[in-house]
Amino acid sequence: MAKIMELTKFEKARLVGARAMQLSLGAPPLIKNADDFTDAIQLALEELNKGSIPLYIVKN
Repeated sequence: MAKIMELTKFEKARLVGARAMQLSLGAPPLIKNADDFTDAIQLALEELNKGSIPLYIVKN
């Protein structure tokens, strides 16, 4: 498993924005109780906080 690194606020914003767009275009949510969220951004934030977001950052 890859080492988990701390993300900057810019990296977090990029990941949440990309995932929120996927969710708004019909991608299935990857957390339980997704019906509790009415906003794609809030759902994407929760996915990021739980570590289930299917995106990653490659740092050089």
